[in-house]
Amino acid sequence: MNRLLPRLLLTPAMATLFLWMIVPLVMTIYFSLIRYNLMQPDQSGFAGLENFEYFVTDPSFGTAVLNTVWLLGSVILITVVVGIAIALLINDPFPGRGIVRVLLISPFFVMPTVNALMWKNMMMNPIYGVLAQVWMFFGAQPVDWLTDYPLFSVIVMVSWQWLPFATLIFMTSLQSMNHEQLEAARMDGATYLQQLRYLYLPHLGRSVAVVVMIELIFLLSIFAEIYTTTGGGPGDASTNVTFLIFKQALLNFDAGVASAGALFAVVLANIAAVFLIRMVGKNLDK
Repeated sequence: MNRLLPRLLLTPAMATLFLWMIVPLVMTIYFSLIRYNLMQPDQSGFAGLENFEYFVTDPSFGTAVLNTVWLLGSVILITVVVGIAIALLINDPFPGRGIVRVLLISPFFVMPTVNALMWKNMMMNPIYGVLAQVWMFFGAQPVDWLTDYPLFSVIVMVSWQWLPFATLIFMTSLQSMNHEQLEAARMDGATYLQQLRYLYLPHLGRSVAVVVMIELIFLLSIFAEIYTTTGGGPGDASTNVTFLIFKQALLNFDAGVASAGALFAVVLANIAAVFLIRMVGKNLDK
């Protein structure tokens, strides 16, 4: 009875969590296997794999997958490299370090939609944006970033918001370094680049793996920045898999194809998660 009681107490919470996860998944699988277009209510019934075939043969599918890969890879690379650089820069004590750390972390708490609107109207506007004013100050022609470089613009917005997260993780990791090893290396005449290669970077290996895993899982669902700024365009230039699913669901009113796309995204996220969990596990075993 003593062993059974804790399990009985946990049963309501576990059952609620299970239903919260399994019911949406089952409904998504169901809708992906039937014809369910809100604009064509007369066409219904079992569709088999037609929705999956329609989704992967969509002319925008290849571009969306490629854009998703570019978005993930670019944001992760920028946040890891720049995050490590900033963490190393502010690791040593200096006057006002606490205020600087708070300011560096604050962009992470900005909502994605607010972040996108700020970059769209304050920074990248080709007429009165900050970047346009800088360009004109140096006598150059302002750039319409969201039209000429839409995917790059989204990458910049997302990187700016996720950089504080990576910096925070790396700052925390650096605080746990063995300072005696650093002092010994300095006394032995090791240069800063040698310290960086043999002490700092190996110590940050686990933190890098954790940052990559968390960012990859969350960045697969990037939507607000694209919807608020470029609308997936021009054309499909900034459309990712998440936005393509949105277009199928709310622009084409095809819930069946959108559900098939959602399952594709789930499979993609799980493959990435398994790969990253193994990578993190290898780093933890070292």
